[in-house]
Amino acid sequence: MQAFEIDIPQSAIDDLKRRLDQVRWSEDFENADWRYGVNGRVLANFVDDWRTSFDWRAQESVMNRFPHFRTEIEGVPIHFMHVRAEQPSAIPIILTHGWPWTFWDFRDVIGPLTAPSAHGAAGAPAFDVIVPSLPGFGFSSPLTRPGIGFVRTAELWHRLMTETLGYARYAAHGGDWGAMVTAVLGHRFAPRLYGIHESLPGFLGLDYASLQASDYGPDESGWFEHMKSMERKTASHMAVHSLDPQTLAFALNDSPVGLLAWILERRRAWSDCGGDVERCFSREDLLTTVSIYWFTQTIGTSLRFYWENAQHPWQPSHDRTPPVEAPAAFAVFPKDVLLVPYEVAVRHANVQRWTVMPRGGHFAAAEQPELLVEDLRAFFGSIA
Repeated sequence: MQAFEIDIPQSAIDDLKRRLDQVRWSEDFENADWRYGVNGRVLANFVDDWRTSFDWRAQESVMNRFPHFRTEIEGVPIHFMHVRAEQPSAIPIILTHGWPWTFWDFRDVIGPLTAPSAHGAAGAPAFDVIVPSLPGFGFSSPLTRPGIGFVRTAELWHRLMTETLGYARYAAHGGDWGAMVTAVLGHRFAPRLYGIHESLPGFLGLDYASLQASDYGPDESGWFEHMKSMERKTASHMAVHSLDPQTLAFALNDSPVGLLAWILERRRAWSDCGGDVERCFSREDLLTTVSIYWFTQTIGTSLRFYWENAQHPWQPSHDRTPPVEAPAAFAVFPKDVLLVPYEVAVRHANVQRWTVMPRGGHFAAAEQPELLVEDLRAFFGSIA
């Protein structure tokens, strides 16, 4: 394990600007409502800011205020932030992101979790926070071996927490693919976990397509309809990422505008933004996210994560029920892409806490950090 500082070569920054200066635009008409995909006028505005006013070095400086490390586990390069709490009795927690997230989506929960008294929550539990980049994402690169999906990632995370960092027990949270990683941890390594917490209902072995309106309770009115409506907003990327990600990778690794368009559309479609993506994320934060993918050249390996998961589905390590034996909590954000009934959840996990949030979408830690922090404190403070 070695300390790591983010320091993108100036030549890469100059190359990005050159490419943005030379963009060849596609014609876009009758698309004010984004019916054909990302709106060209909005995209051009983002590109202009990325090219002229966005300051990567300033973002780099903010990121480097946190302690970063890199290690290698079973030949897989792993980058992570490790921020220790203000008190020695803290609960170690690993926070796992998804796609198109990065480790930086957790930036606003780190301070409140590690130093609650400094954030107006004296007496709240404190956490040692570990935020890794998924294998093949961001600074967990270059990934040069196949077979790394959410199952293998959970095995790597367990080794990171128990062997590399030496924690006897730990907590885990995740959203998107990170929820599936977290579920595997709660299934396979339950005795070593205090519990798991998910902001997306990631359930092992559940056929989400089999859910019917009749599965939902009276207090879950509209959930099924919302989930069905979100299918068209996830279908395109799920298909190409799972079937032929490398074809798309060549395009997005070569064109920063294409990369921005692909990520921006998903951020808008999956967040609780009402069609205005900047209601949930600042332009600076969105450009930082895309820049991390661009400078690390990891869009291709991040897309392959889907292919690996499709080709190497989860297989149970035991036949006990529920599959996830570790104490589990779920924060239900109403505009997320998946909304699963509580009665289905309890068949798949040892549900100890179930919180229906008043607002928020798929990117919980970035959209509603205060709500997420409150729920993490309440759950792990009661069981750890």
